[in-house]
Amino acid sequence: MKKLQIVILVCIAIAIAVLISFMGDLSTYETIASARQKPGKTVTIIAHLDNKIPIEYDPVKNTNYLSFHISDTLGNTAKVVYYYEKPYDLEKAERVTLKGKMNGDVFEISRKDGILLKCPSKYKDDPNAARKSLTQN
Repeated sequence: MKKLQIVILVCIAIAIAVLISFMGDLSTYETIASARQKPGKTVTIIAHLDNKIPIEYDPVKNTNYLSFHISDTLGNTAKVVYYYEKPYDLEKAERVTLKGKMNGDVFEISRKDGILLKCPSKYKDDPNAARKSLTQN
């Protein structure tokens, strides 16, 4: 084999190794039912906040304990326990993206994982409000 062919093969092998190492960091979105089948494994769930059951957060007792309920698009529900302070505007969120682990019927989120809120847009009711806001500036 020529030296050029060996160099190309080595580069291809390195590229494959890099791609395989990145595949471990890829995450997919799970439903509540599929997360229950993977207890102890860190998963990401997109769900809606269940407003029928009140949010439990008492900063006087424990600032690092928040509990609420979610439901996914398939109608499954779960209790969520977040071991950190309550995110601002949690009640207003349209959707929540949660990264954590299922422990029985409770989805537990540690500080290092977290919650990402999808808040309603202020332009939702009036689509022309964005244009008006831009023209005023």
